[in-house]
Amino acid sequence: MERGSTGSAEKTEPVSSCGDNNNEDPCAAKTLTSRGGTCGATHVARARWTLLRQVLRQKQADGPEVKEVSVRRFATFELFIREPLGEHSNTSDDQWVEYKSVFFPEYSAFLRDNLGPLRVNEVLNSFDNTGNVCVWPSEEVMAHYCLQNHHMFKGAVCELGGGMTCLGGLMVAVSADVKEVLLSDGNEKSIQNVRRLVEKNRQAGKFGSTRVSSRVVRWDCEVDISVLEDHFDIIMCADCLFLDQYRASLVDAIRRLLQPNGMALVFAPLRGETLSLFCELAQQAGLCVSQHQQYDAQVWNVHLKMLREGKQAYDENIHYPLLITLTKGPQPVNHAQ
Repeated sequence: MERGSTGSAEKTEPVSSCGDNNNEDPCAAKTLTSRGGTCGATHVARARWTLLRQVLRQKQADGPEVKEVSVRRFATFELFIREPLGEHSNTSDDQWVEYKSVFFPEYSAFLRDNLGPLRVNEVLNSFDNTGNVCVWPSEEVMAHYCLQNHHMFKGAVCELGGGMTCLGGLMVAVSADVKEVLLSDGNEKSIQNVRRLVEKNRQAGKFGSTRVSSRVVRWDCEVDISVLEDHFDIIMCADCLFLDQYRASLVDAIRRLLQPNGMALVFAPLRGETLSLFCELAQQAGLCVSQHQQYDAQVWNVHLKMLREGKQAYDENIHYPLLITLTKGPQPVNHAQ
């Protein structure tokens, strides 16, 4: 599935508080509504429900409406080699693979990147499930960038919204000389998988002396954010800007989690206005924002090749991730006497 190109097809009503009931997610957005705030049979809403029905039935999404909204047409920048480990059970969702960098083959990590079919209760009653579908191109690019620039990482590092693999954070953990790496996502199923792959890579000696952990971190949950406030030297996330109702929460989470001299690396395609809206919110929050288009030679060359060959599957607007760096700006001076 391709994450929607506008990021605002339908919205959910956020719940204001977080609870401790493990059987419910009171922070989750559960009420599907249209732009106008009522449950309407809009074109996009119908397409998304059609897609959901087809995914749950494990059928191919062939309809034109579905293709317009959510078909994953471009899969990879071919920056990693994915090799099955050959140790799996009878169920397809328990297969392990090794992700090895094409340009830095000395670095690799063990992953489970197939969690099986989505189930109705998971889609409707849990936080954003897009991270449980696949390793998205932006995550792949971010992981490659982390290897290319592993010397820039220091201290404590956190990946937000890393999905079921947190591939970028893992590559920092296997390549950089850092004290700790926290791998996080707002979806419990994603983190259950991340916990397993952290343990497997730790047992394989991939992390050295780096302390690697994982946990559920909801950007809109005060409890999740306050416990980690002012802790991280570098925060990173990939393709996390497309949900309108959580964009401001992500900005606030980055601002609060960063140390005063920290920096955030955000990889995301333009995807309509979603990236520009995120940058505006970040500036309004007092963060210094810098946008980079040509940040890596290998990624840029693949991008140009896809454009040159006119591949119909490749859409620059939704597939080529820009790099946004965020730093905390100077605190405003209070001139009041």
